Amino acid sequence: MWLVGLFCVGLSVVGWTPPAWAEGVLFPAAAPAGATVTISGTEFGEFKSTRENRVLFNGKLALIQRWEPDLISVKVPLRAKTGPVVVLKGHRTIKIGTFTVQQPTITSLNPPEAEPGATLEIRGAHFGNTAGSRDPNTMFGVNGVLISGVPARIQQWRDQRIEVKVPPNAATGGVVVRLASSDPLRDGSCCAPVAYSVSNAMPLKIIPSIRADPTQGPVGTKVVLFGKGFGATRSPGDAILFNGRLATIAQWTDRLIVVHVPLGATSGPLVIKRGQAQRTIGDYEVVVPKVTGFSPTSGPVGSLVRITGENFGFYSESGSTPFAFSDFNIGDNAVEFGGVPAIVYRWHNDKIDVWVPFSAKSGPVVVKRGGTTPKEDGSCCAERGLVTALVGTFTVRTPRVEAYEPTSAGLDEIVTIKGSGFGNFIKSTEETQSGLMAGGHELRPIRLGENVSRSEVLFNNIAAIVVSWSDTEIKVRVPRRPLFGIGSMNEFSTELATGPLVIRRGSWDLLPDGSCCTPKHWVSVEAGEFTILARGIPDQGYFDDTNPNVYE
Repeated sequence: MWLVGLFCVGLSVVGWTPPAWAEGVLFPAAAPAGATVTISGTEFGEFKSTRENRVLFNGKLALIQRWEPDLISVKVPLRAKTGPVVVLKGHRTIKIGTFTVQQPTITSLNPPEAEPGATLEIRGAHFGNTAGSRDPNTMFGVNGVLISGVPARIQQWRDQRIEVKVPPNAATGGVVVRLASSDPLRDGSCCAPVAYSVSNAMPLKIIPSIRADPTQGPVGTKVVLFGKGFGATRSPGDAILFNGRLATIAQWTDRLIVVHVPLGATSGPLVIKRGQAQRTIGDYEVVVPKVTGFSPTSGPVGSLVRITGENFGFYSESGSTPFAFSDFNIGDNAVEFGGVPAIVYRWHNDKIDVWVPFSAKSGPVVVKRGGTTPKEDGSCCAERGLVTALVGTFTVRTPRVEAYEPTSAGLDEIVTIKGSGFGNFIKSTEETQSGLMAGGHELRPIRLGENVSRSEVLFNNIAAIVVSWSDTEIKVRVPRRPLFGIGSMNEFSTELATGPLVIRRGSWDLLPDGSCCTPKHWVSVEAGEFTILARGIPDQGYFDDTNPNVYE
């Protein structure tokens, strides 16, 4: 009995060599094709060649990436099936264990409808822990997501969740996840052409992108929606909502919608409603106009006052309907001085420049923005209202002359006038004449009229050249205009002209319909009599020179 047992033992040692049953560990033990798997053990030996050293996944040859006596790294073959994994070392076969081949699977898309540029979340299983290499030239291929056959840019990749950006040229179609697989050639060397393990296709509807501009502003702000497929005209049930509040629709075309932020609107989602379907475009922030300061705080009519702050919006953005103070309309943006509307020179989101009107009263300065609540069908208007911001108190002053010297002087000599309430000096600006700027852009001849001047000093009804102008002191040069038309020095006496010295400030008022403007009105203050002396007159040659080449 013992001999038989001994013989059997001896036979097993000397006469027969069974397959080695060395323990090995697979990590991971389950993964999709193309994944890298690590095999750890103790009897792998040194790597000699791809013919001598091989790894099989259920009979399919794997691409070896690393071979150490105790560690092997391989790629899961594309056509591998769930089953045993063995390591071939020459004529020896080392069984490692069972490997489960997983198939990438998509279970849901969020959102199921997306516009180009939107972030798409793909949920499912067996995508792998990372996207792997992003280099399209790598021999091992690149994992990716295709939307209707168009590669999408990867933002995040996890085994059960992928985030991508919908490409701009994507169309409605299927979304698939594909995992690159690098299989060896028949002799085990690298590499066969890259192939892919592809998931199931999940349908995605691509909807046209819609851009809203601006995305922030006060009540009354004009907001334009750019896109396509809105429809040539607005149908019943179509609407634009600001955080659930219906907006007044000014224009609706297939590619463009213009609306105005309604009264009572609050920050929140901006939604377009087409029949029963709703789509959130983004968030809109409703802000409130805020004043931080203004200057000057007092002055005569015609003064240019700057109001600084934030969230004033833009003057022409909330509609083109004229401002009627008795029955204001959408687009009613205004500044009032003591209840009298001013003439707007510039209106920006952070500053407003206005002219003090001729009829201005001392009192509060108020910035007003008009807004509306539309009717149920989105047309204007169920309600009109104003959002106001108090600027401060402005004092309207009348220029007062205390003294001037000298009381007579020659041409170009300086006369100093002292007093108060002169205000800031405004001589000319293109905005004083309606249509002047537009005419310049259209290359029409520009002719400046008398309405260009707002602040002036007159010597016997002739305007002087201003040297300096402050609220308390004015310096001017005696004008040369009296010389015009005089042909000889012999005609001069010791006095060229005697007449009133007058300071004038001019301004206008808006017309009753809110448009600009009434003819200019003047506030005039007479300082006294002034005599222009025959001093500083050019020599006779100034008048007698008729040389036609003198100006060439």
